[in-house]
Amino acid sequence: MHPNTVMLAVVLLGNLMLPFTTAQNEPKINASDQIILSVDSPKPVTLVCNLTTAHTPHKESFWMKNGQEISNTRTEHANTAYRINKPRADDSGEYMCVYTFETAPNANATIEVKATPAITGHKRSENKNEGENAMLYCKSVGYPHPTWTWRKVDGTSYTEIDNSTGRVFITNRDNYTELNIVNLDINTDPGVYECNATNAIGNTAQTTILRVRSNLAPLWPFLGVLAEIIILVVIIVVYEKRKRPDDILDDDEPAGPMKTNSTNNHKDKNIRQRNTK
Repeated sequence: MHPNTVMLAVVLLGNLMLPFTTAQNEPKINASDQIILSVDSPKPVTLVCNLTTAHTPHKESFWMKNGQEISNTRTEHANTAYRINKPRADDSGEYMCVYTFETAPNANATIEVKATPAITGHKRSENKNEGENAMLYCKSVGYPHPTWTWRKVDGTSYTEIDNSTGRVFITNRDNYTELNIVNLDINTDPGVYECNATNAIGNTAQTTILRVRSNLAPLWPFLGVLAEIIILVVIIVVYEKRKRPDDILDDDEPAGPMKTNSTNNHKDKNIRQRNTK
């Protein structure tokens, strides 16, 4: 066999064996199975990882949640744990235990902690004038990220909402949803709107009341004051017309009884008679 042929065969055989050898040298980590949080009756949860096999001594380990390192979790032990004392929906997510080595790449294991979505923010009500635009929203915590739906509730019945009307636009991204209604109609748009977040563990919903006022609404205070003034003027006019004539003094009439000329003449006569005596 030609020497070059032998060399080529050795190279090819080495390349075929390389993945197997690399896999054999990779560290092995025993990690907790996925955990589903019971938010209604929370109990402490402990995530555990144990580095069982490593051809290179490890340096340290730490924990991450959703790609961010959790502070104060670095340790030199091969067996590491992370405890959640009072689990909430916000504590769910992708947890990862990470081991570092002096002369080898990091090794890690992922533990999924799942929970029913919990809606943490939404508008309780929205007041707008007809012809304006309205924006309703909901945001949640919980893992996996939910599927969002909107509907309009009317008593015991409801109507699913989508982007087909041309005036309603729904935007969803992970733990957030937004409902925009343009050019509000006072007859069809007011009502109760519900956002619903659903994942593999469960679902939750919250409602927002949308009120749409007439364009004349800003004039109502002014019209109310004007109506009060008009009513007051009418009352005064009617009162003046209904007053009795005797209640009005005649300026030409004397204020008290006048002494007559006959009385004066009688007094003058008595005075002359006393003087002649």
